[in-house]
Amino acid sequence: MSISTKRTIILAVIAAIAFVLGRLAVRAVLNMLLGGTLFGGNFL
Repeated sequence: MSISTKRTIILAVIAAIAFVLGRLAVRAVLNMLLGGTLFGGNFL
């Protein structure tokens, strides 16, 4: 495996993780603004 292949795979993994965490951050902010729960339903 060449260095460029490893670099491409690592960048793809980091991009996927960043995409998921970014969407969760947006949902968390919108839920705080709207006063809802993050994962739906009342778990208290």
